[in-house]
Amino acid sequence: MPFILGRPLGVPGDFMFQRRVLLAALRLLEAPEGPELADYPEEAVQPSADAIEGMACPVSFGGAASEGDLGAWLAREIEELAPWHNLAQTRRGRTTVGLSGVPLKDAARIVASYPRGEPAASFDGMSPGETLKLVCEDIRAYYFEAAAAQPGALSATAIQHWFWHDTAAGRAFLALHKTCLASTDESLRLFGSKSLVPNIILRSLSR
Repeated sequence: MPFILGRPLGVPGDFMFQRRVLLAALRLLEAPEGPELADYPEEAVQPSADAIEGMACPVSFGGAASEGDLGAWLAREIEELAPWHNLAQTRRGRTTVGLSGVPLKDAARIVASYPRGEPAASFDGMSPGETLKLVCEDIRAYYFEAAAAQPGALSATAIQHWFWHDTAAGRAFLALHKTCLASTDESLRLFGSKSLVPNIILRSLSR
């Protein structure tokens, strides 16, 4: 059934249709065993373009990285944002992700390796700081492009606040920032102090 992403019960305001979907879902609990997968027989109403623009994003990461392995949370976020980033790339016909030349899951692994005290190998011919700069730029661009594709026309300020305050990526970058500043490697200290976290974010978090 072609339900639009973020509207698993159909369009807003169609209460009777939503009730039928919920009842059909609850009836699956009567199955003798599971998991149970069933097609819903009715076609969902397709909203107009104007209605889509008012949709709320179904992906929320607040508090997701408060415990457990930060690298795993980061990899999960990247996977969950993939539909939005694919949409952004389709709309724009391009992406700025790809400077590092490694898949995003590998970029996440590299970033998470430093706060753990098990730094991944640097790219050939590059210092650790130069390597991290490339992979961090890829991750940040991926998140910002995905967020910009979501309905609501978020401002750049709102996207930046979301990234640094509500995502595992932001928390991973902040953990990486501390690691870099404490490092004996000059390239890491330079990267951590100059390129990783905007000063406005550092000031807001220190209040």
